[in-house]
Amino acid sequence: MVSEQKINWTIQDSAKLYNLKGWGEPYFGINEAGDVTILPRSNYGNPLDLAKLVKSLKKRQIDLPIMIHFPDILEDRIVRLQESMNQAIARYNYPGKYQGVFPLKCNQNRHFIEALVRCGKPYHFGLEAGSKPELMIALAYLEFEGEGIQPLLICNGYKDREYIETALLATKLGQKAIVIIEQTRELNLVLEISQKLDIKPIIGVRAKLETKGVGRWGNSTGDRAKFGLTVAEILQMIRQLETAGRLECLQLLHFHIGSQISAINVIKNAIREASQIYVQLVKLGAQMQYLNVGGGLAVDYDGSKTNFHASKNYNMQNYANDIVAQVKDACDLGEVPVPILVSESGRAIAAHQSVLIFDVLGSSNIPLLDIQPPEQGAPLVIRNFWDTYQSIDASNLQETYNDALQFKQEAFSLFNFGYLSLAERAKIEELYWGSCHKIAAIIANYDYVPDNLGDLTQVMASIYYVNLSIFQSVPDAWAINQLFPIMPIHRLNEQPTARATLADITCDSDGKIDRFINRQESKNVLELHQLEYSQPSSLRPYYIGMFLVGAYQEIMGNLHNLFGDINVAHVKITPDGYQVDSIVKGNTVREVLSSVHYKSEQLLTIMRDRTEVALQNQQINQEEAQKFLQNYARSLNNYTYLENKPD
Repeated sequence: MVSEQKINWTIQDSAKLYNLKGWGEPYFGINEAGDVTILPRSNYGNPLDLAKLVKSLKKRQIDLPIMIHFPDILEDRIVRLQESMNQAIARYNYPGKYQGVFPLKCNQNRHFIEALVRCGKPYHFGLEAGSKPELMIALAYLEFEGEGIQPLLICNGYKDREYIETALLATKLGQKAIVIIEQTRELNLVLEISQKLDIKPIIGVRAKLETKGVGRWGNSTGDRAKFGLTVAEILQMIRQLETAGRLECLQLLHFHIGSQISAINVIKNAIREASQIYVQLVKLGAQMQYLNVGGGLAVDYDGSKTNFHASKNYNMQNYANDIVAQVKDACDLGEVPVPILVSESGRAIAAHQSVLIFDVLGSSNIPLLDIQPPEQGAPLVIRNFWDTYQSIDASNLQETYNDALQFKQEAFSLFNFGYLSLAERAKIEELYWGSCHKIAAIIANYDYVPDNLGDLTQVMASIYYVNLSIFQSVPDAWAINQLFPIMPIHRLNEQPTARATLADITCDSDGKIDRFINRQESKNVLELHQLEYSQPSSLRPYYIGMFLVGAYQEIMGNLHNLFGDINVAHVKITPDGYQVDSIVKGNTVREVLSSVHYKSEQLLTIMRDRTEVALQNQQINQEEAQKFLQNYARSLNNYTYLENKPD
């Protein structure tokens, strides 16, 4: 469907259409050329033109799709969280301090972790490991700082003997490793191993709160939660530590009520409950020092600032204020010292620093045809449909749309029983889509659309085929219907008159995106620009960006259809422009085939042998055989994604 053009479309219109201010501030904007810009901090110099950056990377043979990381934004996220907590501590005269940790499961990429550790060092920012491989990363990259405050190494997840031994021995290297008891059996292992190694452990316990989360991860708490101990089990743990003479080792209380907590009242309730547990543990004799409030600090993906699952009805300062105030009140009332506050805010730290850029390969549109009257003697259903088509106006939209659906269904039944020819069926389809075009053009500027016409926009939507694998690069969009902001990164000084859904290049019907952010709930189509062609077969580049994808997406991608890792660029913004810190090339076909146990040389040998047989049988000539083998060998060494180079 093409809507009526707005006279003098501006970049402000585009910013409003895509709600850029809602989800993109303070990092993303639009310049006068109509390109998306990036600025990590307000006083950082000139904004970086994202479209120009992409074109520059392409000139370096870094083809799309590209994931671009901005470590300057990562640094700003850490600073904002730390400053929010510091302001809350000052506001409420909280006598303790805050130490953040980053959960490695959120993004284990080496370049990301190197940047995070570097940016977090002034704030003693630590790491959280939930598996042995993550523990290996944390031990190697987390720098202990000699005397004074040490960054924390929180050891979560399922643990075996080797995991616990490694964590405890790391304390001999100066690491502040805290082993979190997730299951009752783990305490036995920790006590046994610590005695054998003669190392006094620092122990934490994860509590199963009764407070329920919200959204996709709302069941992370409660008696049947996957991790943690009930209050009864925690009391049993206290008695066991007392018996072993190790009660002073219990120093941290941890809880987690789920990721992407959209409602601040849920956070308040959880902190209130956890604070009371903390106070009671102190009164039972534990030498408590830390309260770890886990993750859950949400990202406003749609910019609506509501408790919708893709948004949040609070800001970072609200979050910090509620944590500090609740904990201080509970400790004051219980007359116990306040803890060092710890959080594991992975999503809120990592999401903003990554932008996924991909190009459009083509589109499938419903053509607007010049529909001619039916021939004399045409079947009655066609003649009646023609009369309905001609009668469509603003006064009868619902009636004529219902008639169009009925005529279409009736005609298909007649065709299936042999009463309509193929040409007659084609005429019915022309009349149906022509009717939809006329109705859609009328309702395009309506503030209110009748209920039974609400799906017409999606029915009429174009399909834009994009050079991307949803399963590899944004698996959450497919697996849990996560919404991400999506918009063109150029041509934003032009009105986008197409309404489209996105289809990726995998051979899977689920490889699509047909839910997009909106100011209220979500919408089923995305406003995009009409594609332009320099020649009938040569599409001019059209670039689309998917934003806030820095948390979880890269590590959770899979090899569906053997589309591998994409190209990644780490770009540092400077006052004079930018510098590319590093490029990580995406997988070649050879590398992806190797991951599923194919040997490229063996494949080449097979194809050479088959080509030779075809030559002998004169099925192919020498020139064709040479070109085929060259293409086969070249493809093995190329990017798994498609080339979309204009002629």
